[in-house]
Amino acid sequence: MTKNKHRLLALALVAVCCLPAGQVAAQAADKAGPALPLEYSEKGADTCLQCHNVEPFFRTKHARRDDPRTPFAGLQCEACHGPGGSHAKGMASGQMVPITIAFGPNSKQTAAEQNKPCLGCHERDARVAWKGSEHQASDLACVSCHQLHTARDRMLIPIAQAERCLTCHIRQRGDFYKTTVHPVRYGTIRCSDCHNPHGSGAAGKLLAQSTVNPTCYTCHAEKRGPFLWEHAPVSEDCTLCHTPHGSVYPALLIKPPPLLCQQCHSQAGHPSVAYTPQGLPGGAPSGFLLAGGCINCHSQVHGSNHPSGAKLMR
Repeated sequence: MTKNKHRLLALALVAVCCLPAGQVAAQAADKAGPALPLEYSEKGADTCLQCHNVEPFFRTKHARRDDPRTPFAGLQCEACHGPGGSHAKGMASGQMVPITIAFGPNSKQTAAEQNKPCLGCHERDARVAWKGSEHQASDLACVSCHQLHTARDRMLIPIAQAERCLTCHIRQRGDFYKTTVHPVRYGTIRCSDCHNPHGSGAAGKLLAQSTVNPTCYTCHAEKRGPFLWEHAPVSEDCTLCHTPHGSVYPALLIKPPPLLCQQCHSQAGHPSVAYTPQGLPGGAPSGFLLAGGCINCHSQVHGSNHPSGAKLMR
């Protein structure tokens, strides 16, 4: 690591809350030295605010000067946007000089370049698996989802978060308008309750937990077990019977009973066809299969702790 890089690293880690904005920016410019192609502004954020109205930003955590971890405890606006001295002087003289790092869909920087300032601070905890994740591989920028210059990021508001996610995930948007759904579009739960959009160690789907079942058990703890009498598909994978986003069948089932149960259980020697108005030629229709189907009798379909619950009937 070069001497100049050492200086920049030290500058980023030191909190200078007691200094005025202009002195902060001036110190940054001095420490950067001639190796930097662009210079920092003389007055820090005071220079930026002459043109940019970002008043809501000062109600966010990023703008707290008493917290040494925030941008405003050091380089202020330029902590994320890069040195802005040349930009400020050029604009003041009527020349269009772009800022070092711009964010958003109109930015000339790549998604990786836009994400670099964010990951400089936010690459721990829930974002530790960002590199190599589906969203990172799709060249998604942090600002594609997050809003930084507003009092509250939309991704922290359940309904707004769902609307943003469903902008890209069109199939899931359709699922949430089916007969039975997880109430994501009503703001009762959030996409991030089940998924980690910043990356996950789970195999696919960006699950918040290691597999599907622990994710479901976060809310449906009564299905966790262990049970005296286990129902094999329940302990294996909830999605063998349920679809997580929405279904046209009750209880988010992938098929209506008894058809769902008959995917695994043989029809022989057991009532297997429900009554129909016309009847089924050659069939043996049973009234026990109306309404709830198999669970009219096998009510403990997820598992039973009853000594006589081998057939999951009690």
